[in-house]
Amino acid sequence: MDNLDVKIDFLDFPPEHTCEGGNISPKITIRGLEASSVAIMVFNPSKRGVFSYCAWLIWDMPAIGVIPAGIPHGKIVTSPISAVQGLNDAGEIGYTGPCPLPGETHRYLFRICGLDDFLEISAGADKNQLKAAMHDHIVQYGETEAVATRKVA
Repeated sequence: MDNLDVKIDFLDFPPEHTCEGGNISPKITIRGLEASSVAIMVFNPSKRGVFSYCAWLIWDMPAIGVIPAGIPHGKIVTSPISAVQGLNDAGEIGYTGPCPLPGETHRYLFRICGLDDFLEISAGADKNQLKAAMHDHIVQYGETEAVATRKVA
């Protein structure tokens, strides 16, 4: 499996990408991508009481080097790129930004998979369904991370 170089434009989440701001998905830059499609899974391993909280599932994106910020909620996305989104652990379809309790810092992992094909999986699928569908199709992988700290009022 080939490695991908994955970057986001920050180490600490700016407010526009959190629950206290616009809750806008960030821009993700991917270098070395030579796959047919892309899937992204974002996890928060810091959330208490959950093994690995899933904040975003999106797949069947074209293999492009920059995933633009501001991908809207919805099962099927046509702009600013085409994609399919799944059900995150907040019970929503689409990106949900960091929202740690006041005084806490949480780490978020952005896992990017380059796939050899588009997936035959229904929009709204959960993380386990997406992982199963990707199982024999991952040809490239990369990840990056950022932290979110919520100030005490």
